[in-house]
Amino acid sequence: MNKLRDILYRAGCISIKGNADVFIEGLSFDSRYIKKGYLFIAIRGEAADGHKFITQATEKGAIAVVCEILPKVLSQDTTYIIVENSHYALGHIASNFFDNPSEKLKLVGITGTNGKTTTATLLYNLFSELGYKCGLISTIKIIIDSKEQSTTHTTPDAIRLNEILHQMVKQNISHCFMEVSSHAVVQHRTTGLTFTGGIFSNITHDHLDYHKTFAEYLYAKKTFFDNLPKEAFALSNIDDKNGEVILQNTKAKKHFYGLRKMAEFKCKIIEGHFSGINLNINGEEVWLKLIGKFNAYNALATYATAILLGENKNEVLRILSNLNPIEGRFQHFKNSKNITAIVDYAHTPDALLNVLSAINSLRTMNENLITVVGCGGNRDKDKRPVMAKIAGQQSNKLILTSDNPRFEEAETIIEEMMSGIDASLKKKTIKITDRRQAIYTACLMANEGDIILVAGKGHEKYQDIKGVKTPFDDMEILKEFLT
Repeated sequence: MNKLRDILYRAGCISIKGNADVFIEGLSFDSRYIKKGYLFIAIRGEAADGHKFITQATEKGAIAVVCEILPKVLSQDTTYIIVENSHYALGHIASNFFDNPSEKLKLVGITGTNGKTTTATLLYNLFSELGYKCGLISTIKIIIDSKEQSTTHTTPDAIRLNEILHQMVKQNISHCFMEVSSHAVVQHRTTGLTFTGGIFSNITHDHLDYHKTFAEYLYAKKTFFDNLPKEAFALSNIDDKNGEVILQNTKAKKHFYGLRKMAEFKCKIIEGHFSGINLNINGEEVWLKLIGKFNAYNALATYATAILLGENKNEVLRILSNLNPIEGRFQHFKNSKNITAIVDYAHTPDALLNVLSAINSLRTMNENLITVVGCGGNRDKDKRPVMAKIAGQQSNKLILTSDNPRFEEAETIIEEMMSGIDASLKKKTIKITDRRQAIYTACLMANEGDIILVAGKGHEKYQDIKGVKTPFDDMEILKEFLT
């Protein structure tokens, strides 16, 4: 239980109407979950404006309300705090309420279009093997010292995020590795957190349904580094054309990694197979169970972060060589007919090209590469024809299907993908709306030695259609049809 006055520190208060010395039992920005003694934070969301629910919150027992505009009718028993930005205020209030947990552990944030989940998970696994009690906050799962929790967002909301970090502190977690999405930065979900370091993987076309322009998307990523403290480290992929721009205004210590350009942390791919890649990292040779050039970047970022956190390079390389691939990220198996099946989360043009390029660099070209891919509904539409074109150019056979159509019609999404398929690619492309049927068809088409890539959903265990999430697992379906 916290005194209201104390948890308003750095929240950007303009004025307070009422008693600031009341005690706060809990926080919520959703009036449905308000209880007696709670603080209600009225935020303007995409779907609704919390200011419309202030009266409902006070009737349910909210003892205080944070808002940008006062309601016309005020409750005499409620304290009202007027702030410039409720999202910003929520970040600091949540952090203060949970006693600023991020200050009590080494928190590293990973941002970028692709590679966040793999890098965060590799770091969690690496530091766990090094003997530390670790936490992970990722798209796939939340882990607190080996105990898993499910997650619905890449980066949780500010209250949930600080609650998770508070749980970690109570369990003596020393390191936490978390994905930081561009949405989270813009919505101030990470405001109020103290990061030990930040990692930038890359930035390509994605989320333009939300950010509207690439410049806005880049600015969101850059803002994360702009806000890092001077004591932190900022590690960036120098091979990305925005790798230096992203760190332009950071106060943190700058470090770079890369495969092509000169960098403090340098890597060269010696050879690659479906069983893994052989790398030279800063003069040391290491074999990893990961696959593809994109994973060489992820592994190098992981290595660099460990060194910046003070770990021994030889021990880091030894453990890296034993780490397994991440669920839904180039996850593959080979059946008795020598058919290789691969599941990957690639849902952006760049990620899809990376995976397909990795496959093509490893194959003999005497076999067929059959790709099954769709695009998510209610998301960036511009990437649909681009992804279809990439898949068509890089594959021998292409099946366009549904991904998570959400509230769009799957057939409409597929037709928009088809607009990227020119005459030369149409003869190798078929459309099958039902994703299960599409995967089954790919399995029927595959002959001995062929390769099947099912892209887009990766680790997800559901398909989202018209607001209903139905159990669906690409890997399990592949195994059902191929083994």
